[in-house]
Amino acid sequence: MTTEGNPRDLIQSLERGFAVLQAFDADRPNPTLAELAGATKLSRPAVRRILLTLQHLGYVRGGNGRWSLTPRVLSIGQHYSASHGMIELAQPHLLRLAEQTGESASLAALDGNEVVYVARVPVRRIMSINVSIGTRVPAHSTSMGRVLLAWAPDDVVDEVIAAGLPRHTEHTITDPEEFRRHLRDVRSQGYSVVSEELEKGLLSAAAPVRDSSGAVVAALASSTSSGRSTVEQLRADVVPLLVRTADRISADYGHRQGPDAAANVLKGHEGFF
Repeated sequence: MTTEGNPRDLIQSLERGFAVLQAFDADRPNPTLAELAGATKLSRPAVRRILLTLQHLGYVRGGNGRWSLTPRVLSIGQHYSASHGMIELAQPHLLRLAEQTGESASLAALDGNEVVYVARVPVRRIMSINVSIGTRVPAHSTSMGRVLLAWAPDDVVDEVIAAGLPRHTEHTITDPEEFRRHLRDVRSQGYSVVSEELEKGLLSAAAPVRDSSGAVVAALASSTSSGRSTVEQLRADVVPLLVRTADRISADYGHRQGPDAAANVLKGHEGFF
């Protein structure tokens, strides 16, 4: 991710503190000091001081040589939700979309070369990982990421490509020029459909959510499996609902557009349906 400003203005101890917090994950729910030092590439004395500070602040607890996060870390995410009214506005729309499709509905934002789930209504478990709010997935191989990158500045797309386009399945697009062509297609048609690029059997579609200025600030997605649907069925049955729902969330968030905008997006691609 690009860092703005002079690097001398950055507080290194704060950066290291977040590195230690982020080292707690599914593989290391109760790590030792040595494990955290190895994961963060920081010295053991530095990690010890950080842990003691976080313990003093109430974000971690220690015992028997191991450390764990406390529920207080959830307050950080709560502050994000409280400062981003779109999440609260989107929730009833996510519920309605999940009811209409019988599939999970999600809202995600771009963070570097990944997308982060910021709201979700689960119906079935589709991915091998347990997807919840805060889960991160690669941007390049997901419909949400494609939507967010299709309207992102060129330098953001360049950074994602420079970081690499890892192959997750035989269907994953890894060629930079082909990837850029797909982003242009997404922007042209107004939505993205991705088939088995992140995981075998995973199908998903996504549409852009805009703020009052018209900027794309999130992606609304619906996911299913190849055992329950096909790409053609997803385009025909889900994409129209998805685009209309994304437009309604955008309208609630202050975006104003012509009343037939969503219809025009879909009408231009009737051949897909």
